[in-house]
Amino acid sequence: MKIGIDTFACEGGKTAIGVYVTQVLKRIPPSGDLFELFGWDFDRFAYSEAAPDLEFVPRCSITGKTANALWHLIKYPQFARERAYDACFFPAAHKQLPYRSPCPVIGVVHDMSWVTKKIGKPLRMLNYLALTYSLRKLDRVIAVSHWIKQELIEFAGVKESLIEVVPNGIDHTAFYPRPRNEESVVLIQPFSFRRPYVLCISRIDHPVKNHVRLIKAFGIFKEQTKYPHRLVLAGADDHQAEKVKEAAAGSPYRNDIFFTGHFPVKNLPELYAGADMVVIPSLYEGFGMGALEAMASGVPVACARAASLPETADTGALYFDPYNPEDMAARMITLSTNREIYRECRRLGLERAGAFSWEKCAQQTLAVIHETTGG
Repeated sequence: MKIGIDTFACEGGKTAIGVYVTQVLKRIPPSGDLFELFGWDFDRFAYSEAAPDLEFVPRCSITGKTANALWHLIKYPQFARERAYDACFFPAAHKQLPYRSPCPVIGVVHDMSWVTKKIGKPLRMLNYLALTYSLRKLDRVIAVSHWIKQELIEFAGVKESLIEVVPNGIDHTAFYPRPRNEESVVLIQPFSFRRPYVLCISRIDHPVKNHVRLIKAFGIFKEQTKYPHRLVLAGADDHQAEKVKEAAAGSPYRNDIFFTGHFPVKNLPELYAGADMVVIPSLYEGFGMGALEAMASGVPVACARAASLPETADTGALYFDPYNPEDMAARMITLSTNREIYRECRRLGLERAGAFSWEKCAQQTLAVIHETTGG
């Protein structure tokens, strides 16, 4: 069986979706199937380390979302026929899908937050209608959480029988508890982080990632504890990032708030390992990879009781109301002052993270593809 893998919306392996593709490609179990990647020409070598034996077919030489959408609308069906695919796999189906296909299509949905943006601008409404139509046309849909599955049913009208929940995994060779030394500075070139620090890893996307309330909570934490902690916000600027920067600049503890910008994926384990705690204030997460990575690293997590986060973290985290900075600060204070709760949160987090693996994710994903194609 020949299976095409669309990498157009996978961001060159540099973000969470890219990590998903890379990890699954590394761990696809032997099956006799022939896999082939297709996508932007500049992504030709993005997955060469993860899948050195897979052919990459560059397509759509004109860059940009509009050109890519038109390619999937007009050129994809012919391309899939010419390549004689028995099935096509779309790892970022919530971002890019074909409108029709000559072969079965299996798509993975990581995020449904765009459904809340369908009102307000004509292009958003058009994008919403196109994506929901394409999702309903998929032969099978893989949801990374039960939260996403429910949203697919409720907001996109996808039949429940077509949806399979396959959680993301964790690379336990990269994310694991490291010995805690007494060094006051964590050096991760080109960065230098003074400890102790509270860590939040997320793109700077306002208001959905909720950084402004986290900055307020950090101020309350500092005021009540007088502790020397810093707040490290690791992630690239995104929607209305300037509002987050303004909130940080207006904080009385602005000198203790550090923005890294885009942080290299390969160095994330070291950044987690140096943190006293990880706080995830998001109003929306389709899976909550940051919680899993932190827990696997042996770092206690405080996270929002919102969207998929309780499903992923389960009993391995402390929870707060994401709309209440005082509640958020209270959990941070608990983790920094109560060593018994700190150790128990760390233990339960490690236990929870142990239930996830990329091997299991890859096996289940291949099984869904085979079930869909009858292979």
